[in-house]
Amino acid sequence: MNFLDVFNEDLVSSVLRALIPILLAALGGMLAQRVGIFNIGLEGMLLIGAFSGVAASFFAHSWIVGVLVAMLAGALFSLILGYGAVYRKGDPIVLAIAMNILAVGMTSFLLVAIFDVQGVFQNPGIIGIPVWRIPVLADIPWIGALFSLTPLGYLALLLVPVLWIVLFRTPLGLRLRGVGERPLAAATMGVDPQKYQLGAVIASGALAGLGGAQLALGNVVQFTENMSAGRGWIAVVAVMLARAHPVGVLAAALLFGFADAIGFRLQSFGLPQQLTDAGPYVVTLIVLILMSKRFRRTKEAAVA
Repeated sequence: MNFLDVFNEDLVSSVLRALIPILLAALGGMLAQRVGIFNIGLEGMLLIGAFSGVAASFFAHSWIVGVLVAMLAGALFSLILGYGAVYRKGDPIVLAIAMNILAVGMTSFLLVAIFDVQGVFQNPGIIGIPVWRIPVLADIPWIGALFSLTPLGYLALLLVPVLWIVLFRTPLGLRLRGVGERPLAAATMGVDPQKYQLGAVIASGALAGLGGAQLALGNVVQFTENMSAGRGWIAVVAVMLARAHPVGVLAAALLFGFADAIGFRLQSFGLPQQLTDAGPYVVTLIVLILMSKRFRRTKEAAVA
């Protein structure tokens, strides 16, 4: 098999599959970042959304119910961060790390308590999210995969321009950015910073929950312990790399999705799975190193 065979039309589909959960979580993290809350709890929110979506889909026999419950579960779980950081003035980093640990333990416990299984829950009763294929457009070479996505896939891509408009072209976006950049000034203008911060964190959790639903009901139709597998952390890096800008978040998520898809496809060359699975995290590490150098140069220039 030629190495160049990896770069074919199927690669686009693989990139999109890897992209959507990361993009949804990263867009949520971006909203929290815009109001001054650094949400590194996206990993736990993804995991909670994935488990809740699978459980709801199984019991309700409906993928729609699964998606809605995943979104609600992510939003409710985010209240730990929202209430603790906004109203109790807790450290959002400490709170988010605790949430990530809690999510792993909670989902593993509930997997045994509810379904009496360990590791993986896979059942024909779980209804996965369907692929909505747009006729004709889905048959276009290379870009056809963009028109053969799950509903959450279309939603994730649509949210990029929508959130750009909201953040930079509406009074709501002005208030959100004002709360994050100048909270005292925003308060003097009659804006309640705490209300907007809590709302943004809840929206962040809801979007991460949708990312979990896509991961567990769209990419695969099952729940696996710790199946978020670092995607939430990658989403955090995407937010940092993009400086909390929707278009930048999409570009960063594409980069990590591409690395994930390439790693998976390189297994056909006999490379160990452990090595290929490390691809997205190696890219993340490289990005963090480059970002730290850039920030250091910026800081030195400011001091000079």
